[in-house]
Amino acid sequence: MIYKRSRVESILLYTLLIILAVLAIIPFYMMVINSTHTNVEISKSLWLTPGTAIIDNYKIIQGKVNIWRGFMSSAIIAVPSVILSAFFSALTAYGFAKFNFKGKEAFFWVILATMMVPQQLGLIGYYDLCVQLGLIDSFLPLILPTAANAAMVFFVRAYIQSSIPDSLIEAAIIDGAGEFYIFIRIIFPLALPSIGTMSIFTFINKWNDLITPMVLLNSAKKFPMPVVVSNIRGLYETNFGAIYLGVTISVIPILLVVVFFSRSIISGLTVGAVKG
Repeated sequence: MIYKRSRVESILLYTLLIILAVLAIIPFYMMVINSTHTNVEISKSLWLTPGTAIIDNYKIIQGKVNIWRGFMSSAIIAVPSVILSAFFSALTAYGFAKFNFKGKEAFFWVILATMMVPQQLGLIGYYDLCVQLGLIDSFLPLILPTAANAAMVFFVRAYIQSSIPDSLIEAAIIDGAGEFYIFIRIIFPLALPSIGTMSIFTFINKWNDLITPMVLLNSAKKFPMPVVVSNIRGLYETNFGAIYLGVTISVIPILLVVVFFSRSIISGLTVGAVKG
């Protein structure tokens, strides 16, 4: 028996969803609006309409920090991190999902245990390691560790186990395909929805990372967006217009990635389906 909602239930449901959507949008809307007003205007009242001070706020930012250089540094860190994380995490997940070897479950639980350890606890030891390897003030120590993404391994492994049948892999082996070929041509394309979903979170995490770049980078020209925005706030603690503008510029790439990547995930759900 199929349950059908009444008209009243539907109205209440959609009303609740609209309220939640508005509550989610308001902070972003106010951030953009405040970035167009002066500090005096923001201090005096609450504004719901755009102002005319966006150019002045931008000049204040560029007078002390190069926000576009920080933008480029964040891209240099985030994009390779996503690529490495997607490839190696999917490869690891494939091994745990479809191969049987001694200690498989123990190794998998060890990987999951790393998710329980806060990043800040290992930062001092990681800093000492980077000093010994001569990697301080380099982008490499911010990019390479992302290749071992425990959360993506866990998520993609579950997707491969539930969505990719063993018969498909066995058929490829019978046709003479090697394991790496099977992963590249079969497993990776079919697992793209799960990989894309976790790649969004990886990108957001690396783009918003503040503590690690502050510890490992010394050159101001290499600072990513979170550090640059933090410097804006430090230099102009009372100039909220400039701060809001810096945060707005920093958030735009995240919103674009979520929008466009989400569309690719939805379209990828029907790609590579196994036909009977």
